[in-house]
Amino acid sequence: MAIDETVREAVRQKYAAAALTVLESGSATCCSTSCSSEEGSALYRADELRELPAGAVNASLGCGNPTALIDLRPGETVLDLGSGGGIDVLLSARRVGPIGKVYGVDMTDAMLELARRNAEAAGAQNVEFLKGTIEAIPLPDATVDVVISNCVINLSTDKAAVLREAFRVLRPGGRFAVSDVVVQGRAFGPATAEALALWAGCIAGALLDEDYRRLLAEAGFVDIEIQETAEYGRGSDLVLEPGQRIISAFIRARKPTL
Repeated sequence: MAIDETVREAVRQKYAAAALTVLESGSATCCSTSCSSEEGSALYRADELRELPAGAVNASLGCGNPTALIDLRPGETVLDLGSGGGIDVLLSARRVGPIGKVYGVDMTDAMLELARRNAEAAGAQNVEFLKGTIEAIPLPDATVDVVISNCVINLSTDKAAVLREAFRVLRPGGRFAVSDVVVQGRAFGPATAEALALWAGCIAGALLDEDYRRLLAEAGFVDIEIQETAEYGRGSDLVLEPGQRIISAFIRARKPTL
């Protein structure tokens, strides 16, 4: 099996297991290495979570709150890359209102089942969950106004394709606003880059901040910003080189207007 597909399968199995845990017992925990320095749901305000289904809250495994990054407007169309249990889709759906639309894309059947159950429990009529990969988004060109994501792009082995796809599905003037894990100082060496547990744990695939900026620009984005939100401690299974830092960050960019 090629390394890309090996990594994808490791990620799929990790998150399928998390979804099944929520479906069966109602709770899950984040990656052992940690997608986040906090549990995912702790990154959201209490008033945001109060009216959401417990299954959506308990399946939150991200490294930030992408819905806090962007001023969503009534009637807009939003796409969540790697939507998981649907927490960010449901929060976005409230903000765009009944005339808006929110899509979630996920490759994991168990997560899609959980997300659809959560949407039904929330009574959300303006959401749709699609099976697919973030490297080949199952939507037409210029479909959405905003692309969000929560600690998922780092899991892809072809981030250039992900960013090109995000650019493709955005309408002119559309906004990109994601939470992700980023490396500063120096890229990971081969030992870390090939560690499947660290890939599934949101670490090994993290881009250097300068590479993130470059790939966004190469995809066509402008007004690129990377804002640090937290620094990770040194995990027992990860050795950092001098000057190397792992951070969670808010990453914003825009597709130019024609």
